[in-house]
Amino acid sequence: MVDSRGSVKILDFGLAKVGNADATDNAGSRQRSSFDINSETQTQVGAVMGTLPYMSPEQIDGQPVGPRSDLFSLGAVFYEMAVGQPPFSGEDSSALISSIRETTPRPVGELRADVPLGLERILEKCLAKDPHDRYASAHDLSEAIQGLRRKITFTQQGAKIDDTVQNSVAVLPFTNMSGDPENEFFADGITEEIINALAQIKQLRVAARSSAFSFKGKHIDLHIIGERLNVRSVLTGSVRRVGRHLRITAQLQDVVDGCQLWSERYDRNVEDVFAIQDEIARSIVERLKITLEGDRLQSLVRAGTRNLEAYQLYLKGRALLYKRGSAIPRALECLQRAVTLDPEYAQAWAGLADSYTVLGYYGLVPPETNMPKGLEAARRAVALDPLLAEAHAALAMASLMGAWNKAEAEQEFLRALELNPRYLQARDWYALFYLQCSEGRLEEGVSHARMALEADPLSAYSNSIFGLTCGIAGRHIEGVRACERAEELDSDPFIARWCHLFNLYLSRRFEEAVAVGESALAMSGRHTWAMWTLAVTFADWGKTADADALYAEMLARARRQYVPPVSLALAAAAAGMEDQAILHADEAFKIRDPSCQNFFSKYAASAERLYGYPRFREMVARNGRSEWLQN
Repeated sequence: MVDSRGSVKILDFGLAKVGNADATDNAGSRQRSSFDINSETQTQVGAVMGTLPYMSPEQIDGQPVGPRSDLFSLGAVFYEMAVGQPPFSGEDSSALISSIRETTPRPVGELRADVPLGLERILEKCLAKDPHDRYASAHDLSEAIQGLRRKITFTQQGAKIDDTVQNSVAVLPFTNMSGDPENEFFADGITEEIINALAQIKQLRVAARSSAFSFKGKHIDLHIIGERLNVRSVLTGSVRRVGRHLRITAQLQDVVDGCQLWSERYDRNVEDVFAIQDEIARSIVERLKITLEGDRLQSLVRAGTRNLEAYQLYLKGRALLYKRGSAIPRALECLQRAVTLDPEYAQAWAGLADSYTVLGYYGLVPPETNMPKGLEAARRAVALDPLLAEAHAALAMASLMGAWNKAEAEQEFLRALELNPRYLQARDWYALFYLQCSEGRLEEGVSHARMALEADPLSAYSNSIFGLTCGIAGRHIEGVRACERAEELDSDPFIARWCHLFNLYLSRRFEEAVAVGESALAMSGRHTWAMWTLAVTFADWGKTADADALYAEMLARARRQYVPPVSLALAAAAAGMEDQAILHADEAFKIRDPSCQNFFSKYAASAERLYGYPRFREMVARNGRSEWLQN
């Protein structure tokens, strides 16, 4: 259209119901329709009207529509404006209709960290499946939006914050200002030590490490960060290291008004790093007017070593271990060097023990080469520092996976959580490996995994473990959603993707499982977890040739390098080869493959075919796991 000034305007005439007959159509009140998907329009006479990706479920089903249906469509537009993609999708119109009817859109906060929670809740209400769960009118929606604007303005102007978050802080990753990229580990380590120091203070709520680190390198409004992490204040800083000289800057800001509460610059020798960390932690405590319990002169930062090189190697080793996968051997090397430089360094011994144990249950080396070393390193860590939660958690995992000592594992897990309830790796390991896989206490495992997730909601690992525990407990929809969140949060999401694959397999969504599994294979260099899980998925889906091919590939690889016999047994059973499956299972028990504790467990539902073999059940009883045979 061209207006009176000659400006061209593009108008959307929309859709309308024909009210009267015209010269070419005597249908009277007959309704015309348009299904518009991917810019292709199909017009049918006598069907519902609308642009399909934005239609409400009741509109698709041909039911009566009203203002609440329009608000659903408006919510879909708002959602796309917020995150850059529509709330529902599908490869064709049938899949899209199914998505609109059955799928809950992903929370916008998972796709855009800078979206206020209040807006996320408004969109959820607009897109509710049941019209009665939506806003009753456009006026009500407008009121909700205006209320959100007033709330944001009110808090930005210094409104009183809820007492539950008044004494709360997030420590964001300090920026590495040094030229050497290796100092990235050093800067991250300083951040983590400050988090650990502040986490000891009962009166202060501190955002967990993974959630705080999810904002690393991102430029997001302070108010949004505070809202996402549910904290009142945020500490940011930078680290510059040149030779032995160290400059650390830090500033504490109120997320409500952006006001700077405290700032400081430290120009010291690098050997003073522990003292600086302690000074920063104490300054935060004093500025937030928190009274320390006990001896106020005692250092908040527990320097496990005075050997700076050992400290740096420890920081790098722990960071690499968090990455899992191919980074584990590099983590092991760093931690071995750290304890060589300082044999009294308890934290490094605990990290070394975890490296050995994770390397074992990840299936990268034969258990006899590393599991005894893991147990020895864990015992050394506990002996050096009996009050170190990381040491007791390391001993718990080494006892469970290496020594198959469930009693000691439980005792050590509980001691670790008693010493530090906020040590989330211990809680996740306790939830999955001990409570669920070993003991079959499925709901208790979900409960502990949920506790870890609530404390660290933006952690890919916590989301993955929670998703996996949900899947094992039969909560497949909840489990799949958590795994999808984990994949979005992780830049290298093999663990998350495998947990997603296993969840889809357990929920019998075979076609989706295969798609996720193929992706997991590609990103992991065809890790054996993904291979055997895909094999059992193909077998249950009736595609035996595909299961056979995966087992054959694993068998061929086993002739060249170590392949965990547990993985071979599960793949052989999927291929229907009972004798070979029994041989592999027998080998797994003989060498004490750590994965026996996880994937041979009846509770994990991964070895269902094996339990159908009488010889396997006898083997399980003979190896001290008769409880797995009980109904």
